[in-house]
Amino acid sequence: MVFNGAGVCNVTTGDQVAPFGTPVRVAAPSDTILLWWCSLASTPGHASLAAWLSDDERARMRRFGNDALRARYLIGRASLRWVLAQTMGGTPAAIKIERGPRGRPQLAGTAEIDFNVSHTADVALIGISHEGQIGVDVERADRMIHSAGLARKVLTDRERAALPANDDAIRRRILRLWTCKEALAKATGDAMSAPFGRLDIATDPALKLLDGPPPYVPRDFVLFTAAVPDAYFATVALWRRYNAGSK
Repeated sequence: MVFNGAGVCNVTTGDQVAPFGTPVRVAAPSDTILLWWCSLASTPGHASLAAWLSDDERARMRRFGNDALRARYLIGRASLRWVLAQTMGGTPAAIKIERGPRGRPQLAGTAEIDFNVSHTADVALIGISHEGQIGVDVERADRMIHSAGLARKVLTDRERAALPANDDAIRRRILRLWTCKEALAKATGDAMSAPFGRLDIATDPALKLLDGPPPYVPRDFVLFTAAVPDAYFATVALWRRYNAGSK
């Protein structure tokens, strides 16, 4: 594996060398969690990375409606497989990813490592945990939203009462809270069916789940701000594995 001066990793795949935007390790809250920041921008020759994907992944890639979306999916899956291979050993193509009981992606044959991915535009955040189920979410900090409507839909009464006065500060607070709730929902596998409006999150002095219906029991979850570039908000949620089976 050779890194060139442009920050592109030349990864050997069989008898081919595929240019590949290098995932970058970012600071994690503990030594049992790994976080990787990834560019999904196209690089010359990225199509050769399809050799790393499973048949199902290649079929899904072909269903995307245009070349840009297909390239973004391909690079995202290749990034995930590369990161998992760094963690587990072996090659990206040999990583076996399956769907769990609720459709949540997981590694086949092991419950010792959990992972989650979030992407926005041309970047992605990948989280890997050795101690519980992990959820990650990333949003652009400049994303425009309908603040009043989203606040009514996904914030608790306490969260709405604690919103700042400035319109842009309100928008940013809602985005931060949204990344927290999305990360929690991805850790449990609830995804968009999660009870977002009942998940009560504190942002000061640190991120914390204050209240929520089962399985969102505050003692079982930890929230962290991910150390991503300033143009983004990103949150990591950890659901401790010893309680995950109680859902």
